[in-house]
Amino acid sequence: MSAAPPDNDVLWAREIVKSHDGTPALRGISIGVREGEVLAVTGPRGSGKSTLLGCLSAQLPVDEGEVWFNSAPVHTLARAGRERLRRDRFGFVGSEPHLVPELTARENVALPLLLAGAGNKAAYTAADEWLERLDVGDCARQRPEQLVQSRRQRVAVARALAPLPPVVFADDPTAPLHREAADQVMRILASAARSHQLTLVLATHDPELVRFADRAVTLLDGRLTAPAAPVPRSTSAPGAPGAPAVTATHR
Repeated sequence: MSAAPPDNDVLWAREIVKSHDGTPALRGISIGVREGEVLAVTGPRGSGKSTLLGCLSAQLPVDEGEVWFNSAPVHTLARAGRERLRRDRFGFVGSEPHLVPELTARENVALPLLLAGAGNKAAYTAADEWLERLDVGDCARQRPEQLVQSRRQRVAVARALAPLPPVVFADDPTAPLHREAADQVMRILASAARSHQLTLVLATHDPELVRFADRAVTLLDGRLTAPAAPVPRSTSAPGAPGAPAVTATHR
């Protein structure tokens, strides 16, 4: 009989197994993610990081095991239920900025808010604020094809954060960015998570980004190599004394 996850875990997986065309990707992963936590999932390419995020975010159904969100089972949901959960409760940033080509940057960022029922003024005000925070406010009226990839990626990050969803999944979100821009984007992601009690699950093969997390776990060949361990805090890390905070009035 299934047991609900601990009360302080917003996400919880038990013994999840997932294969792609017969090739094992996850081999019995159990993990919990606390509310308001920044968790880094590290490991080399092909280790199962993207598949794990896909299962936790309801993009992929698990072959075996259980996934829970806020004490509600995700693994029993049909496709329509998973789509509704992703639309209403999750934000997602991938390594490629999948924006709607017919919409401007501003319209892309406002879109999830409008779909959730926000008024035009609130949605576009939030879009403008997040575009400015990510240093792409001057791109608001441009369409994705008019932007270089690094600027499209910043727009995609703004779109994920603008609705302030309970959980943001970031799958190698800084891949198109150079080091300075990658650090800036990660600082904004982590600061937004901590200032608004959002949960951020970050998959990355870049060890430099682990310092932005509260805990880190490593995958290798679809298995956890060790329990999730706290990341030592430093004065340069988001949330440390003197580190900049991200504020917003939208929820």
